[in-house]
Amino acid sequence: MMVRSSSIDNGRLEYTLSPKIKRIHHVAYRCKDAKETVEFYQDLLNMDFQLAIAENKVPSTKEPDPYMHVFLNAGNGSVLAFFELPNSPPMGKDPATPEWVQHIAFEVTSGDEQLEIKFKAETRGLEVLGPIDHQIFQSIYFFDPSGHRIEIATNTRTEKDLQRLNAVAEEMLEEWDRTKRAPRHAAWLHEKEFKN
Repeated sequence: MMVRSSSIDNGRLEYTLSPKIKRIHHVAYRCKDAKETVEFYQDLLNMDFQLAIAENKVPSTKEPDPYMHVFLNAGNGSVLAFFELPNSPPMGKDPATPEWVQHIAFEVTSGDEQLEIKFKAETRGLEVLGPIDHQIFQSIYFFDPSGHRIEIATNTRTEKDLQRLNAVAEEMLEEWDRTKRAPRHAAWLHEKEFKN
């Protein structure tokens, strides 16, 4: 619900909005090759190619920088987009961030679907990590042609699991903020993984 109010303070009119985000409209990443990227997501993850936008200038900044902007249907109203920028320096990664941190996670309905994607990825010559047991979901991981880490997750959680995690979320965040060490409130999530 959006509430709009206004007030006059020292001759200045102020508006106070309380907007609520409806959903993520799209998430955009850079890619090395737009055509290769679209074909990868179509073939491996069965995403529909929705649309392409291309200009020789950036509409927001007016910079002369040709681009191809492609949009893929990631399911349930989610849109994954990529930019190919042929006149920019080659893509790089943040050297201060481990490669496992920044990733795009997609949900599938079952472990069978997840294993089918793993098989298809390995058939393409991709190295696939997992399934990894996160207790509330199982995940596999691999990289797309531009080096973006992809996670394919299938939920295994119960409502009780989510309630248990929600009950300690604030306390965990506060402890982390003070200590910068992993609070143990949810250590049960990876007990099986760390035993292996």
